Amino acid sequence: MPEPEDIGLHSLKPAPGSRHRKKRVGRGHGSGMGKTSGRGHKGAGSRSGAKQNPRFEGGQMPVQRRLRKLRGPHMKKSMPFEMFRTKTQPVNVSDLEERFDKGAEVTPEAMKEKGLATRRDIPVKILAKGEVSKALTVHAHAFSKSAREKIEAAGGTVQVLEG
Repeated sequence: MPEPEDIGLHSLKPAPGSRHRKKRVGRGHGSGMGKTSGRGHKGAGSRSGAKQNPRFEGGQMPVQRRLRKLRGPHMKKSMPFEMFRTKTQPVNVSDLEERFDKGAEVTPEAMKEKGLATRRDIPVKILAKGEVSKALTVHAHAFSKSAREKIEAAGGTVQVLEG
């Protein structure tokens, strides 16, 4: 270990083995980098002044041309409009038919107990897939038009919840 007075900017050295001598190409066959100097035979890469564009992919369709362009805020796929999209949990009338008895009061809490609409704080929307034959009183945040018609045709009632 050097003495404390020897340590300073004048005595800094790179760690042993961390620095390598520059590779000298084109200096004869015996050097291992003679003749074509590691550039192979012919082609653009063998010529002087040849530059490899970092985006160049060997002639295959480059990534910026393979990907779709998301233009404008009107497309579902375009940028930050996900936060403004309305989110609801769908529940089909066929699920209500299976899980609730005739004359039952169907609320979001009751649906959650039966394994439907389990996500907290997300509104419930009743959709019309399937058939309903029981008279049910259904409370939900939204109903599709045909779901409302099916529930009322079976003798049930529909009540829209706020929020």
